Amino acid sequence: MSYEITRRGFVASGALAMLCGPAFGATGTLDTALINAQVWTGAGGTTDAVGIAGNRIAALGARAVRSATGKTTRVIDCRGAFIMPAFIDCHTHFLRGSTTITQPDVLEVKSKAEFIERIGAAVRTVPNGQWLTGGPWDEQRFGGQLPRKEWIDAVSGDTPIAIPRTDLHSLFLNSAALRLAGIDRNTPDVAGGVIERDERGEPTGVLKDNARNRVLEVIPPPTEAIVDGLVRHGIDYALSKGVAQVHNTEVDWSVQDAVRRLRRAGPTGLRFYSMVPLADWERLAALVKAEGRGDDWVRWGALKCVSDGSLGARTARFYEPYVDAPTQRGVWTVRVEDMREWIPAADAAGLAITTHAIGDEANDVVLDIYADTVKRNGKRDRRFRIEHAQHLSPGAWTRMAKQQVIASVQPYHAADDGRWAVKRIGEERLNRTYAFRSLLEAGVATCFGSDWPVAPIDPMTGIDAAVQRHTIDGANPNGWHPEQRISIEQTLTAYTRTAAFAGFQDDRLGRIAPGYLADLVVLDRNLLTVPADQYLKTQVLRTFVDGQERLTGAGAHQN
Repeated sequence: MSYEITRRGFVASGALAMLCGPAFGATGTLDTALINAQVWTGAGGTTDAVGIAGNRIAALGARAVRSATGKTTRVIDCRGAFIMPAFIDCHTHFLRGSTTITQPDVLEVKSKAEFIERIGAAVRTVPNGQWLTGGPWDEQRFGGQLPRKEWIDAVSGDTPIAIPRTDLHSLFLNSAALRLAGIDRNTPDVAGGVIERDERGEPTGVLKDNARNRVLEVIPPPTEAIVDGLVRHGIDYALSKGVAQVHNTEVDWSVQDAVRRLRRAGPTGLRFYSMVPLADWERLAALVKAEGRGDDWVRWGALKCVSDGSLGARTARFYEPYVDAPTQRGVWTVRVEDMREWIPAADAAGLAITTHAIGDEANDVVLDIYADTVKRNGKRDRRFRIEHAQHLSPGAWTRMAKQQVIASVQPYHAADDGRWAVKRIGEERLNRTYAFRSLLEAGVATCFGSDWPVAPIDPMTGIDAAVQRHTIDGANPNGWHPEQRISIEQTLTAYTRTAAFAGFQDDRLGRIAPGYLADLVVLDRNLLTVPADQYLKTQVLRTFVDGQERLTGAGAHQN
């Protein structure tokens, strides 16, 4: 495919042209030429070379790239490597994920004894008086029983421990942490939260959803210097996986403040689209009025609401009870009345809104509120999103398409939760669970992310899950609910072009096209043609962000 320049921009033509004008600078030559490549443009086309001038794509195809290559052009011979738009991860908890890089990991333990041993070893590395907050953990991997404080009290002593479950909707505490938080048998449950208790009414150490807040309030916050250092570690790690931008969906201001500090010192290396809590919409509106919405390195102006909990914690909000807990239907972590008030108000202020919804009732209520907001405030390009859209009621994807609501989903969760989800909600509801194909066939704009650290930030794990739908226990070699598998090109589009659309950047990101920002990833194999069992073996050779190479991996070559 080739392009020519008109007054309306770049359009297809017979002769591949390069970008003219200021992007070429004074010399009229490319800064970087990537040649001998297999290039997927993200817009349905392929070519064999890419030229970069400044921070933009300036030329496509060997002839155009060759004609614009000069003495100062850096020429990289890709030797047949695969180039595509760099990945955009639409759902991360970036600070929490960055923290896990340096914290002890108990996710992969296979037994109760190993869980206790791993925590005991971690405690010995914690300075006196500090909390151990590493993790995450998943009881499904070590027998299915929720951990209890008695398991680790002997190996932790006075070191307070608050380790999140893999879904980030539960915390596991030892007795020292419970004491510091003032939680005992007389502590009442809070709205939207659960304190797990034993047969005597004593807290077991597991706190779910809003019950966690009492503990989070007493954990000393890290200094700005520590936060900034952790975020820098996370940036390097994300770039190593070919990710050029993350949408940060924390429900606090920690990452927002950190990346703004880093941006004041220069380009951040990784692009950020930052979200803050819906309840703080007036504070965010004031910031936007005073300072705008940032730039393409660090942008804000978006809000996130968490309507319900998670499937793993049995706090996702369903119409019908859980199969393995017949008295429970989940919780509302934010009151529906508050969502009905805050979402239209924030929307009227011109802010973007996304809402976490996992259970079928939660998804329907959010769609109702979105529809009411449009009626109240009128039509505009608002790009409402639902994060997870995990368990849908019959016809929900049709409603989402009609209302033009974006589904921001995380395919790796299907590979993970598919091991045990039937225990929670039974087979019938699973037919509408992680329904990626149904969403796309209904015409729902569907973007992909990781939910890091709930799942790996490596897009290859999400690609494998979306296309094959194997569960991580190996029990579904033909795919878990294989009718919801999607194609590799649909998957890559969800990580690039649709992801850029979800972040209001589809006019400059998500494709390899002249005039677009030069965010590219170079991989060691062509994802469009290799067998699906090769996805997890794929290596990132180079990551370019804003025209600059941010990562060079093993096997990369240069003339």
